[in-house]
Amino acid sequence: MAAMRLPALGRAGPGATGAVSGGVAARRGAPGLRPAPVSRGAGWAGAERGGARSLTLVSRRPEVEAAALQRLCRRARAGKEPAAARFYREEGNQLFGRRHYGAALRLYSQAAAHELPGSPEVSICFANRSAALFHLGRFEVCLEDIARAESHGYPDRLLPKVLLRKAECLLCLGRLQEAADALSVVENRIAMDGIMTSPAHQTLLKQLSQLKVKIHEKESCPQPAREARGDIQRESEIWEENDSISGASSSLSLKFDTERGRHLVASQDILPGQSLLKEEAFVSVLCPGESLLLQDSSETAWDTQVTNADLYCHRCLRQLLASVPCSGCSYAKYCSQNCADMAWEQYHRTECSLGPLLLTLGVFCHVALRTVLLAGFAEVSRLVEWSHDGDKDLHNPEARCKHLGEAADTRAGTRGIPGCNDNGQYQSSYQAVFNLLPHAEKHSPDHKFLCMLSVVAICKQLQEAGLEAAVLNQESAEKLSKPKTCAKTSGELSPELKTVAEAMLRHVLQLQCNAQAITVMQESGSGDGAVVNKKPVRLATAFFPVLSLLNHSCWPNISVSFSGTAATVRASQPIPSGQEVFHCYGPHRCRMRVAERQQLLRQYFFECHCQACLEELESDVNSVVAMRNSFCCPTCQAPMQGEDMLCCSNEACAISVSRESLSRRLQDLQQQIKNALELLRDRKADQAIKMLQRCQMNAGNFLSPEHLLMGEMEDHLAQVYATLGKWQEAARHLQRSIEIVEMHHGPSSVEIGHELFKLAQILFNGFAVSEALSTIQRAEEILSVHCGPQSTQIQELQEMKTCLLELPRSILQRT
Repeated sequence: MAAMRLPALGRAGPGATGAVSGGVAARRGAPGLRPAPVSRGAGWAGAERGGARSLTLVSRRPEVEAAALQRLCRRARAGKEPAAARFYREEGNQLFGRRHYGAALRLYSQAAAHELPGSPEVSICFANRSAALFHLGRFEVCLEDIARAESHGYPDRLLPKVLLRKAECLLCLGRLQEAADALSVVENRIAMDGIMTSPAHQTLLKQLSQLKVKIHEKESCPQPAREARGDIQRESEIWEENDSISGASSSLSLKFDTERGRHLVASQDILPGQSLLKEEAFVSVLCPGESLLLQDSSETAWDTQVTNADLYCHRCLRQLLASVPCSGCSYAKYCSQNCADMAWEQYHRTECSLGPLLLTLGVFCHVALRTVLLAGFAEVSRLVEWSHDGDKDLHNPEARCKHLGEAADTRAGTRGIPGCNDNGQYQSSYQAVFNLLPHAEKHSPDHKFLCMLSVVAICKQLQEAGLEAAVLNQESAEKLSKPKTCAKTSGELSPELKTVAEAMLRHVLQLQCNAQAITVMQESGSGDGAVVNKKPVRLATAFFPVLSLLNHSCWPNISVSFSGTAATVRASQPIPSGQEVFHCYGPHRCRMRVAERQQLLRQYFFECHCQACLEELESDVNSVVAMRNSFCCPTCQAPMQGEDMLCCSNEACAISVSRESLSRRLQDLQQQIKNALELLRDRKADQAIKMLQRCQMNAGNFLSPEHLLMGEMEDHLAQVYATLGKWQEAARHLQRSIEIVEMHHGPSSVEIGHELFKLAQILFNGFAVSEALSTIQRAEEILSVHCGPQSTQIQELQEMKTCLLELPRSILQRT
């Protein structure tokens, strides 16, 4: 049995459960997202009152400020650069020659993104990428790239080799007649060429002859049909959609009070694992990655580091294998031509030429722009005008909702809640997004000024690039096949663009407390090895207006998972009827002390008074959490106490050490662990084991045995032994790691689910059948609650279980 690749050998981390946004009442917070960096070339002065009511452009030295912003934008390269394409193609060729096909594939994609549309070189990029795909066994996608190469004018002299690859793909897929037809085309092309004696032709003829033999063999001796194995039956999720809240279960109801603002409450008893909400993001923008901004604008070297922008579709956020590049810029990439066309029609035709500016100003500004583009100018204008007429109601929703607590009927009770339509329905719509509170009076003046500066910079660029008509939906898609430039205009923004800017400013301010981080478990490294590390990363920033109704608790009762741009909320514990549904915005009671949590949550304009905080402030739970991640005495290993100067809690010891010196020692230890992992990446496993063991001995002298770093070192050792195929040793270290994770996060947490998933794979590979089956069962129970029965991990666990149960009886008895 082939060994499975082992994902997730590395901590799932605190973001594994996902984090939510807020934004209705003062308690509302966000998912640990801070405002995106904005231009530091300050110059425009703005006035923002009453929720972005007023926009004024009063630049003192506009030419200086514009030049400063242009210099910043030069650091973000988003245009087509043939020289960059050549660089990436050559780097890809070198990696292909070393059989690093996954890494080569990504560089060929980069090369294709930088080639000019219609150039013959772009066809070479697709053909080269098809070769990498073939070696990776991705035959269907390989055929797509071959078709792209042909459609982009791949040179005739090179075409026979690509067509042979096409025939071999079809053969591998069992499409024998199509494979034979492809070989006939190759034969005709070689015959037309006329020169049959060159070494290249002789090689082609030999390959052609071999493929003919293979096709004949398969036709003569067809492989027996594989026994059909029905899909594993899974229990369908209980789901009855709410008639008042789009995407929500009927087990929820929308409430409002002056203390908690808008919030969701269980209208019936809810069980763990029950789906509560399925919502598609109203808008989402991929977080690009730091390497897209060069350190020095004079640099000419191109970075080969892979970022989110290379790994995921910029529209649907699906993982990319063979990306379709935008025809106008080198930045945007898509999973299919259909996604590319839809993105262009909906928003990218406007954003395309603004790429450097949007990358410079940050993802919050990008989300704000895309939000108004998706909503359409008519709806934006309607709601901006409405906000002018009803400012008091907009910013004081409690004034509109005093009667809600007394309302007997749910539909009647929701009719007056901000964001609901005239029928009392709260939908995932632009109206709901617009009604999320910007907390304009709580942002600092400096922050509001920078937000204003950024928004005006975008709108001026739209006006100067001749894109105002596109923003206002006044020009057909046919006339906007490519971004246009025209003579720059001077003066202030048009009235229509002022309306757009006002809405954008509102959205940028809203994002402080309503930005939802879409997270994924992402592979680190090239992915060519036998062991695959995975870690949680923030993939995109989005507006989820229904998800934003959830208030924060440091001990939440739900879990959020993501699939592309869709979020699913499930109960993580029983929720009795009448109890509020809570999510965690990042600071969780299992990960930090109450004082640290409350300090972090203040940036979202509320003081946390959740049950967990109240209990910890009144008990010694806080000290337990602190002990788990504390320093211990270097002499007797008793816990150290104090602030700047730490003293041993053992009175007989009386050792004192400065916190600073122990913190430096911890940093040195973390660097040594990093060096050990570098040795592993260089395939020096034995050296990595010795270094990690030294790190463990060092850590035992000054860290608590329950410190998370102690668990991480056990996890890394499990990874090294798994790389060597020493499954028993790997399982032993991972079980120690799981014990520490359970102390910190609890026995039914999603973190434990991810760790058990890894352990199940190690036991599976080591043929520890009984242990593997019990671990699979426990992992299934936990992950089905947090991620749902249809999740990829659950499917992999069930496939492992099926394989183990089908093993011959002799092997089962032996194990």
